[in-house]
Amino acid sequence: MIMARTGDQLLLPVNTFFMWVSLLVALLLNLIPFGRVNAMPDFLALALVFWNVQQPRRVGIGAAFVFGLLMDVHQGALLGQHALAYTLLSFFAIMIHRRLLWFSVPAQALQILPLFVAAHLVSVVVRMAAGSVFPGWNLLYAPLIEALLWPLASLLLLAPQRRAPDRDANRPL
Repeated sequence: MIMARTGDQLLLPVNTFFMWVSLLVALLLNLIPFGRVNAMPDFLALALVFWNVQQPRRVGIGAAFVFGLLMDVHQGALLGQHALAYTLLSFFAIMIHRRLLWFSVPAQALQILPLFVAAHLVSVVVRMAAGSVFPGWNLLYAPLIEALLWPLASLLLLAPQRRAPDRDANRPL
């Protein structure tokens, strides 16, 4: 899918294998035990939102739900806590994906910051409704870090699409 603005460069079609491998790598980054740090960014949420914005027909709400269940099982959380947060996050990312692609990458980070905040708040509300205690206000650093990682994620995940399809010294594209 070629979008209108990504540095005003035509992009190659995304490699489906690369897309799913990047989601699995993001899942593995989330599985690394960092202890009980509330301000850790959710790499899987970042990758899901990125691919929901770039390729909404290939990575959808169903994939977000499955990855959310995997995170719930791994963390021993209330079953469906991450699944609900990732599903809502993916729904709203798909809903704004056409508008979001017209902005520059830093402006995109500002646009998705409320999505990340809402996803973390949904997770906290579900956890607290089940009887857990409030984890603290430093939890709000995680969505901020995720929004700050958006330009890096855009650079890394769009890199394979920026190659020229045929190497030719006479063609400027």
